[in-house]
Amino acid sequence: MSGMLAGKRILVTGVLLESSIAFHTARLAQEQGAEIVLSGYGRLSLVERIAKRLPEPAPLVELDVQDQGHLDSLADRIRDCAGGDGRLDGVVHSIAFAPQDALGGNFLETGWSSVSTAVEVSAYSLKSLAMACLPLMEERGGAIVGLDFDASVAWPAYDWMGVAKAALESTSRYLARDLGPHGIRCNLVAAGPIKTMAAKSIPGFETFREVWRTRAPIGWDLSDPDPAARAVVALLSDWFPRTTGEIVHVDGGVHAIGA
Repeated sequence: MSGMLAGKRILVTGVLLESSIAFHTARLAQEQGAEIVLSGYGRLSLVERIAKRLPEPAPLVELDVQDQGHLDSLADRIRDCAGGDGRLDGVVHSIAFAPQDALGGNFLETGWSSVSTAVEVSAYSLKSLAMACLPLMEERGGAIVGLDFDASVAWPAYDWMGVAKAALESTSRYLARDLGPHGIRCNLVAAGPIKTMAAKSIPGFETFREVWRTRAPIGWDLSDPDPAARAVVALLSDWFPRTTGEIVHVDGGVHAIGA
């Protein structure tokens, strides 16, 4: 099979609905020749149904990034379901969560328990996932790509998830430093807002619609995850062999426009 990911095996986390960037990343990766392994948490039957809409079947492994047992056994479970040498050439981190009291304008009142959950699941998990997959990547190298939302400014309603995304960005840079000697690149795609299940859980998410309507110089479609997914696939490929620690903005240019 031809394509920019031909012969590669990619783990894609976070495929829950067809509207997600992760789903479109998995679809595009398969179209570009990759073999895909999916991971899911909680509603695995839903993930299995959504996976059937991909061009090719994809095995599914359960992964709760807060469960050390899941992380410790991940490499072996991928070997079992993927067959062959069990290697991975790429990992897509599409995992984020914050309790409701950490969002929606409650920033000053949010307790540490909720903050720690947001940071652990949304940022620390990038390191946890990288280390869990390292045994499958360290011989040949590869690419880790995480999904981000620009954390250089404070957004309405985003609150502690914004802090967690800032931690994600920093974590990615340190992983780029420490995994580089293994030939593993680590980059992020900072996507503009997409109407996904995660977005619907953010109180005041609709305020982003007006921001992107007025400030995106080349326009932005909140219902189209494809541009961000294309960037993820490109970073997984061999076309960025010396790019690591980078944040690629796929947001219609909003990050570059002051007002």
